[in-house]
Amino acid sequence: MGFFKKRSVDELGEKKKDMPEGLWTKCPSCNESLFEDALTKNLRVCTHCGYHFTISSTERLASLVDEGSFQEMDAKLDSVNALGFKGYLDKVKAYQSKTGLGEAVVTGRAKIESLPVLLAVMDFRFLGASMGSVVGEKITRAIESATAERKPVIVFSASGGARMHEGILSLMQMAKTSGALARHAEARLPYISVLTHPTTGGVTASFATLGDLIIAEPKCMIGFAGPRVVKETTHADLPPGFQTAEFMLQHGLVDMIVERKDMRATLAKVLRYMMK
Repeated sequence: MGFFKKRSVDELGEKKKDMPEGLWTKCPSCNESLFEDALTKNLRVCTHCGYHFTISSTERLASLVDEGSFQEMDAKLDSVNALGFKGYLDKVKAYQSKTGLGEAVVTGRAKIESLPVLLAVMDFRFLGASMGSVVGEKITRAIESATAERKPVIVFSASGGARMHEGILSLMQMAKTSGALARHAEARLPYISVLTHPTTGGVTASFATLGDLIIAEPKCMIGFAGPRVVKETTHADLPPGFQTAEFMLQHGLVDMIVERKDMRATLAKVLRYMMK
């Protein structure tokens, strides 16, 4: 005869509720479970391995600019379906509702440690920050305003490349943004390009790699096409990590790698030097 009575399932009471969503986030680099509040306070950088999570344009601006200094430009520019791509505008509207953004880039005037700048910050949450006509137009207007006002311009890139829904109109933005940067350079004004994860496609092949100074966040992906496409095209064995910021720094495409916590101070230091 047993000393303890066997308990039935009914006696165990109600099943405990699952842990509320959004409290923890798993790091894709080290698999560590991170408390969401702590991750947010650390600018969404893993406290264990230093992995830089993708962040929104709002979070990016909050970590960079002087409080209350950002003045958004061209917020109401909206996409049109010039090619009649099925469901394109519905998709744009859905992302506008989901993210609260008008498009995949936010532009405006701001100050970084009291230094006036023109900023463009791409947001990967919006259609993979693909570059369509509105994205190209907003970045071009920001550059042209910086030229007219004799201010430096800084662009934070994070993009899957050109927006296929707009075809050649999307590819035209590569030339338009590059042309604006050429005129900015002729005016002897600085352009700083900051590459974040991931920066690919037509964005990489245009304004993202035209900076007087090119900065990258640690371990971010930088490339034109994906590794599989590159390998199939070149028929060559690719070196490990050949599309990382560290590889690009070693081979001269990137000038410096800066951690997110140091970005504001680094930009201010560089701007003071470049705008003497």
